[in-house]
Amino acid sequence: MAGKAVEKRTGTEVDPRDEPSAEWGWHGAFPKAARAGAVAAAAIMFLMLIGNHQNRTEDVVLIITGVGILLGVLFDVRRSRTAWRR
Repeated sequence: MAGKAVEKRTGTEVDPRDEPSAEWGWHGAFPKAARAGAVAAAAIMFLMLIGNHQNRTEDVVLIITGVGILLGVLFDVRRSRTAWRR
């Protein structure tokens, strides 16, 4: 390893030895689908607030989880918009 030159990677290159699927086509992620799924999961959390609850403990957990998911989506959108600046 010491004799080999270290090349700078921008993060978009994928070595087929590390990821065999890179040889035969597209290799990446589904950021829009992941965000849509997260928003749908948060909406389901908020819809679960409607129901037969004995106390508010369930409501607090559902609200915190839903808001946490939405904050994660907002963070991801902000990070992806500023990724080109790096």
